[in-house]
Amino acid sequence: MTRRDISFLSDDCLCSGWFYKPKADGLRPCIVMAHGFGAVKEMRLDAYASRFCDAGYNVLVFDYRGFGASEGYPRRVVDIEMQHEDWRAAIVSAREQDQVDPERIVLWGSSLSGGHVLALAAETSGLSGVIAQVPHIYASAAAKTGTASGKLSLLLHATWDEGGRILGRTPHYLPASGRPGSVSFMNAPEAAGYLKLVPDGFVFDQSVAARAVFEMMNYSPGRNATKISAPTLVQAAINDQTTPASAAIEFVKKLPNGTLKTYETDHFSPYLGETFEAFVADQIAFLKKHVPATTP
Repeated sequence: MTRRDISFLSDDCLCSGWFYKPKADGLRPCIVMAHGFGAVKEMRLDAYASRFCDAGYNVLVFDYRGFGASEGYPRRVVDIEMQHEDWRAAIVSAREQDQVDPERIVLWGSSLSGGHVLALAAETSGLSGVIAQVPHIYASAAAKTGTASGKLSLLLHATWDEGGRILGRTPHYLPASGRPGSVSFMNAPEAAGYLKLVPDGFVFDQSVAARAVFEMMNYSPGRNATKISAPTLVQAAINDQTTPASAAIEFVKKLPNGTLKTYETDHFSPYLGETFEAFVADQIAFLKKHVPATTP
């Protein structure tokens, strides 16, 4: 297995990423991956990518514009359409990489990016598979989490940030995660797991522009379930307090070619320990069934 740094253009910015290639020769599928809300590729995406590569798959992992090692200013602004554009550019880049079969592309996403891969799958023909881990499905489901006072506080911060954007000010930021009761995007008790994904010694700024509240309020990628023709694995965490499992379970019923796996765990545990092992094992089994690593 080899891993090399890559970059590709999305609009007028360079997105930074990694490309994993197995030792075996010949054209092989490529799994395209990006992280969830405010997170960067160093936060355990390498663990998943290494397992996929060991199983014989090429993998392209990238950071969105404005996040991680990618270009883009202002920094750490979650813009749904812009992130979709980055995904489209990443798919083009994956198809151009050495030893990639351009007809066998798989999208992998988790949490917010789990919603992104579903949205992209509904509009992109020719995908071989989709893996959506603890995905964001409907804005209405996400809106049921948190307290009324907490939601009001987020809305006020978002309004201030949006007003600043119109006036040309720099973004007003909030933490992506925080303690219960704190003013942060994710503050359920499980949110403590977010920063546990950051490697020791890696400098990570978890602040995100507050205007993202408005983006999330209007984002329901699950609405187009019937348009997704590619085999799709949806993994739901029963104790998830960030992207409720109930939405994912109902969503899978509408998929033409969907597979549901449920786990007695929370939103951030799939990246670590035994829960990671369970999630990645099911993902590799799904890949081997629907997108064999070797050329058919």
